[in-house]
Amino acid sequence: MSREPENFCVLLGPDHAGKSTVLNELRSAGFRGLLVSADDDHLPPEHALISRVRHGIIADVGAGLGAEYSADLLTSMAQTVIVYLRDRIRQAPPGQPVLVDSYYYKTLAKCRLAGAWQHPMFDWWRSFPQPDRIIYLDVDPSTAWERAGGAAGTHRLECRGGVGRAAFEEYQRELAKMMLDEVGSVPVTVLDSQGHSGPTALAAAVRRIVEDAWRSPEDPPTRMGGNRR
Repeated sequence: MSREPENFCVLLGPDHAGKSTVLNELRSAGFRGLLVSADDDHLPPEHALISRVRHGIIADVGAGLGAEYSADLLTSMAQTVIVYLRDRIRQAPPGQPVLVDSYYYKTLAKCRLAGAWQHPMFDWWRSFPQPDRIIYLDVDPSTAWERAGGAAGTHRLECRGGVGRAAFEEYQRELAKMMLDEVGSVPVTVLDSQGHSGPTALAAAVRRIVEDAWRSPEDPPTRMGGNRR
């Protein structure tokens, strides 16, 4: 039975900022809460549909965007993943911290960058439960490119136009700005994903923020945000 969630946090950042690595580190370290993600590593077997939709978006829609597939179709398919994340938040057992991977913020920004600037679906997404805190993993686009392994590790939905370093870095700068504009008045704590001594230390910093927000949602440590477009 779904219900309005208690406070939860969102882990946000550009492509290859280290979100998946942080989530894996938290799970390995025995994080005493719920990790919500559409990544394969965090999907239970009964939710394999979400994996198929997500991979279809990247492999098929992304590759054919603007030719075989429209930005509206991209948005329609992405909604399946967004609603899944919302439902998982609503189904979270009470009394424990919850950390959600990207939620709708990153997907909305990517759909807009693909050309769906004023899609009516966005207003519905914005009506979904809002987090008490966003933890934003900041990364320089050039570092993200190296982490991805260059062109071999990136795809069309991570680049402006064709796949390449300049196209990737331009897209990531636009994506970062659009995501931070979208979060509006939600408190944001920025972590430099390059400034910690490895993923374990970064995950520990994320864990402290999530647990502090769970105990004291009315007292955010750092505020940073913009206006929704």
